Amino acid sequence: MEIIENINHLKNNSSSERSEIKTICFQKLDEKILPNKNAEVWRLSNKSKFSKFLGYPLNNEFHEPEIPYNFSNNNGIRLILGKEKKINIKEKKWEIRELKNDEIIKLIKGKLSQSDPDNQWSNLMNHCLTTERNIIGLNISGNDIPHLEIFCNSKFNFFNAKTLILNIEEDTTVDIIQINLGDNNSSLSLSNYLFIGEKSNVNHGVVSHGKIKSNIINSLNVTQYKHSNYSLASLQFKFDFARFEININQVQGNAKSNIKGMQITKKNEQISTYARIEFNGPNGFLDQLNKSLAKDTSHAIFEGLIMVPQVAQKTDASQLSRNLLLSNYAKIDTKPQLEIIADDVKCKHGATISQLNEDEIFYMRSRGLTLEEASKLQLRSYYQEIISFFPFSKEKWDLLDLIIKNK
Repeated sequence: MEIIENINHLKNNSSSERSEIKTICFQKLDEKILPNKNAEVWRLSNKSKFSKFLGYPLNNEFHEPEIPYNFSNNNGIRLILGKEKKINIKEKKWEIRELKNDEIIKLIKGKLSQSDPDNQWSNLMNHCLTTERNIIGLNISGNDIPHLEIFCNSKFNFFNAKTLILNIEEDTTVDIIQINLGDNNSSLSLSNYLFIGEKSNVNHGVVSHGKIKSNIINSLNVTQYKHSNYSLASLQFKFDFARFEININQVQGNAKSNIKGMQITKKNEQISTYARIEFNGPNGFLDQLNKSLAKDTSHAIFEGLIMVPQVAQKTDASQLSRNLLLSNYAKIDTKPQLEIIADDVKCKHGATISQLNEDEIFYMRSRGLTLEEASKLQLRSYYQEIISFFPFSKEKWDLLDLIIKNK
């Protein structure tokens, strides 16, 4: 596996220019450079596909992405990881400025120092490989901020590693769209950090869209402070191997998280979502819905964990997994979990796996629709609940139409 050899080479090649973050990550991976295949969060990963993910040579050069829709800069602010490094915009009601290196270290050093190599392997691996040009750190403050659109992409026949850090100050409201584009026959590693200040509102959309033999591991790490609201909409499709890791920590309680996500698999793809939500204070709230749709011989995975310690009294948390299995040969694994120590909470979780509703299809066919038309109409309804949660308009990118055409 070329990437593992690359990490070993970088680790053994001591350099005075090595960053403090890289040093921590190399130390963490010193004894166990690969995640434990028997660990709960890795046991279902396809070993062959994971090896292919790590099998490309590392390349940190910029590769212009193919933007999937027309975009007017009058409607927002666009960044492409690896292309733009500096951004400093100050308006009357809002400001976006580049984080200094010492600010980035202060934000993420503690997380990495205390991290478990299995649960945080993706971030540790990413930081060992990411170069300075592929790191963007932004400090965001104010209101009436134009929506922020961030592209991240891989390059044909290569492995790319990139990092995004967003520090959202208190009393800030912002819409953020991330588009992760996988090139043909490539791998993309992406680590994201969001720090959401008190009384701030963040609407976050993440679309990961691949091509033939695309691979991606996308790790999202969110820290929420008091009275903050975080909404996340996510979509993954058209990757041979994809893994989305969601880690949310309500560090002081009294915060709200709303999550709606979907993964669509076909052919022999494996696409997974792993969510870990921690409540470290009272009066926390979570409403999470994850959907999977699997057909052909593909494999979709969802594992969710809600952690409610003694300090997190009055927590109200819900985690639901709803899945559609469209083939006798496809497979869906789903495992929502609760870990509760507090005794005054309201928590629930559940999972369903079903097929298209035959009665509805029969009704639509009796009204003149073909089987294909009836099936597409029912699927549109299934997709729409997630798509409508994204913080951008249909005029920018019709995700529903794009998914329907993903045959």
